[in-house]
Formats: sequence, structure tokens, C-alpha cells
Amino acid sequence: MYISKYWGDFIGGSDDSLSLIEFLEDLNKEEITLKEIFTGIGLDRQNMDFRQTVENLGFTNSIGLEIEFHFAIDIVTDLAAILLECKNNGHVNIGELYGNEDEQNRCIRVVATEEEYTAIKVALEDFVKDPKSYDLYEMIGDDIIEMAEIVKELRQELLQYEL
Repeated sequence: MYISKYWGDFIGGSDDSLSLIEFLEDLNKEEITLKEIFTGIGLDRQNMDFRQTVENLGFTNSIGLEIEFHFAIDIVTDLAAILLECKNNGHVNIGELYGNEDEQNRCIRVVATEEEYTAIKVALEDFVKDPKSYDLYEMIGDDIIEMAEIVKELRQELLQYEL
């Protein structure tokens, strides 16, 4: 997996990451739009400002369990990494996102419009510039500085891709 250098502790390693992967898997689709993800979990209510997470961010899965997200920026950084993987390899294997590289699970492709893609890059830039202003800071403290450095590298790679 191309994004394995990012996917781990700060990106792809949170409870929100697991919930996002479950959401993507639960959609049971090969191609998923960024808009569909934002709408499906309520990120669209953030109006592209991910500093403070709105209440009731989450979804009800196909068996009726309510899954909630705690930090909007966690989801955005995870989605940025998934978008990068899809740009590099054309898809991402859900099993690999869960950390089980041996499992040949279903592959998905997350796609975004040029406007959405640009908005994600702008959101990442905002996080990199002032990570302590995000609600996630209350949870992870000064480790957010290390996360911002990782996000900075991820963003730089995303900048290489034009739609």
C-alpha cells in the first residue's frame, strides 16, 4: 500500500479511522464519491471548517448500529491519505486499511471533484499552520505537532496530483 508511510498512528490509527473504514465497507460499492462520504457521515455540516467537530457526526450501519465520529479532522486526514492511495494505485484495499495486508478484501476507489480535492488540500494546509486550534489537540496534546508534520508531507504529495 503506497500510503503505508502515513497510515498508522495519527492517520489511519484512530477510532475514527476504524469507523471511516467501516462506513466505506458498509456502502458496498466499488466507487465512492467524496460528496457521498461527506453527506453520509455528516461532514458536509462542517462547511469545510474542521477545527471544531459538529455534534452527531456519524452514521447508522447496515445492521442498525449507530457509529459516531469524534474528530472531524481525523476523518479528513484519513480521507486525504485514501485519496492519495487511489491516485497512485487506482484503488485501496479495505483489508489493508484495517492493517491486514494478507487479507484480500474488497477494493474501493474514492473519487473527488476538482473543487473537493482543492478543498481537502486547503483544509490540510489550515491544520498544518495551526494544529493546536483543533479540538483534537485536547485529546492528543502536543503530539498534534508531530501529526501536523505528517499531514504536511501528505499534503505535499497530494499537491503533485492535478485532476
